Amino acid sequence: MNDAAPTIDAGITAWMLTSTALVLLMVPGLAMFYGGLVRTKNVLGTMMHAFAAMAIIGVLWVVCGYGMSFGPNALGGWIGWDSSLVLLARLDTDAPMQGYRIPEYVYAMFQGKFAIITPALIAGAFAERVNFRGYCVFIALWGILIYNPLCHWVWAPDGFLFTLGAIDFAGGTVVHISAGVSALVCALYLGGRKGYPNTAMRPNNLVMTMMGAGLLWVGWFGFNAGSSVNSNIDTARALTVTQVAAAGGALAWMLIEALHHRKATSLGLCSGILAGLVVITPAAGVVNVAGALVLSMLASLVCYLAVLLKSKLGYDDSLDVFGIHGVAAMLGAIGLAFFLRAPTVADFVAKDPGWTLWKQLGVQSASVAIAAGYAALASIILLVLVDKLIGFRLDTTREMAGMDHALHGESGYGLLSLD
Repeated sequence: MNDAAPTIDAGITAWMLTSTALVLLMVPGLAMFYGGLVRTKNVLGTMMHAFAAMAIIGVLWVVCGYGMSFGPNALGGWIGWDSSLVLLARLDTDAPMQGYRIPEYVYAMFQGKFAIITPALIAGAFAERVNFRGYCVFIALWGILIYNPLCHWVWAPDGFLFTLGAIDFAGGTVVHISAGVSALVCALYLGGRKGYPNTAMRPNNLVMTMMGAGLLWVGWFGFNAGSSVNSNIDTARALTVTQVAAAGGALAWMLIEALHHRKATSLGLCSGILAGLVVITPAAGVVNVAGALVLSMLASLVCYLAVLLKSKLGYDDSLDVFGIHGVAAMLGAIGLAFFLRAPTVADFVAKDPGWTLWKQLGVQSASVAIAAGYAALASIILLVLVDKLIGFRLDTTREMAGMDHALHGESGYGLLSLD
């Protein structure tokens, strides 16, 4: 019998350090993706939303976010809390994290990147029409009061959705459903951009958008495969289905556009990549390759219809955050129950002899409804609070001038004279 204390594994730690960097890479990737889709006068202001999240949430995460998310239950389980996790003080030790073979510093930094990108995703819904100061306050409050509690419920060992058996391998519920639903609430509350939908609002740089989509695809390997917090077959499985889903989603969107419009577009291809990546995120650890392919193609179809429906309903989710992230994540979180791997089913039955597919489907549906409902209710409260106290929506003059000039005094594509 080996009673040796667990030790830090250099190989696993190296992979988790790499995954942490890959997830952080997604934030400038998102900035490029969103930045290319807005009008020229708003490109810097839009990219600033993503980079500001790196700063604001990056600080809040180490001050209180990690403790609220992964500390033991507090306030009836609404959040976690452990004062020794403030500024990560407890983590400065040579011992590995409990249950893993990595320093807890690495896990905290890995999870911190998820916390950063989630509010940055929301910004796409109200692109081109928000006050930067109001945005900064909103995402700070959103991270503390919405992201951290949801993270605790779903991923902390004593979180109530975790103990219920909800599956969210890498953030379908915590990241994409919360961001997508909050984005929809923001778009409805703030109203459309001036001139929407009658004025053409063409992307300023689809080349940059495609580069951003490519960086998101690469970074997503850290997002999903890193969520195994290991370096084994689970890691390989998550990485493989992530690749398959991204490719399947892209192919399906191209085929749908070819049938509907007789041409495939670069924006459509990028949208399909994202739909595939989002739908597989909650399912990456529990479905096989065939399931990943089916889910990704279904996601492209459902998201394509959701984007069309937005135009019919007339609300201005500027960059289709809800139509792609929210819708695909809900599909993945619920649909994964129909594509579970046989070994995964066997594991569930071993832990709970009364387990059935329909029971899991009910748990998944409940977790989606709870996350969506909480994100929607809390978001509207924060929106009203920030809007009334600080101001969120830009006034007409500054919106027409563009965020770059009106808010930042800069020009995204200005060229300096050599004279």
